[in-house]
Amino acid sequence: MAKFKITLSEPETGKASSVELDGAKAKPFVGRELGEIVDGSLVGLAGKKIKITGGSDKDGIPLRLDVHGGGKKHLVLTRSVGFKGEKGYRERRLVRGCMISEETYQINLAVVKLGADTKNITNRQKDREAEKTK
Repeated sequence: MAKFKITLSEPETGKASSVELDGAKAKPFVGRELGEIVDGSLVGLAGKKIKITGGSDKDGIPLRLDVHGGGKKHLVLTRSVGFKGEKGYRERRLVRGCMISEETYQINLAVVKLGADTKNITNRQKDREAEKTK
């Protein structure tokens, strides 16, 4: 069964909190992708929207938005998510896809303003919502 450590940040106040979810409470996050906006009631914030901003697996391998699926992949990276090198330096690093899976250990979330919800929704999420209404 899935077990996640949730790090929830509130940009307006600058505060962050940590919560552990397991079992049935963690199940709604499996299959979600980075950048998706979900209901805050999943982590106890009824009436607010939260955005999935990042995460990592049990080995500390980060999730990257530009890698599809939930598997591991070696990429040649410059200074970005998953690699903190000097300017102009590139290195092959192991990263995980943008989808949250059973192997994911930590998920980073951020509270989103209610008025800015439509601006922050990714194209993939809009496509999924359109398919559901068909």
